[in-house]
Amino acid sequence: MEQNFKVKVNDSLDFSIRSAQAEKLDLVNTSPSGYHILHKNKAFKAKLILDDFQKKQYTIRINSNTYQVTILDELDLLIEKMGFSSGNNKKMNHIKAPMPGIIIGLEIKEGDAIKEGDTLLILEAMKMENAITSPKDGIVKSIHIKLNDTVEKGKLLIELE
Repeated sequence: MEQNFKVKVNDSLDFSIRSAQAEKLDLVNTSPSGYHILHKNKAFKAKLILDDFQKKQYTIRINSNTYQVTILDELDLLIEKMGFSSGNNKKMNHIKAPMPGIIIGLEIKEGDAIKEGDTLLILEAMKMENAITSPKDGIVKSIHIKLNDTVEKGKLLIELE
């Protein structure tokens, strides 16, 4: 099945690539982290310096240049479009509604110490219960909603310290 990927290089160059294009690359693995690439009749030596599969971030050296590369698949793009976080942003201090809905559960109170992954609240949207979890360890600074509130996408729900 054809997949699309969004590739970001050095936080400045964005482009899309299809899986069929990636499969056509003339790429030979020469060592555990080394590759020989032939592109438009030019040869390149590439080395994978660092890979963080969870964050989908890679550091690659091609010839003498080093690049920071992030590769997002269709699911990552959908999650980003819906306003969810994949857990990569540890600096997030504001929890916003990822979609319109009704607050049907509030698991924390101001001043609570929370851990990454703890459930903060339950948001009902389209007859589904969605657990909104903490993106990081922290302290609940303020809560901007209460049970049975109706919220719109993007509304500030909780602030963390």
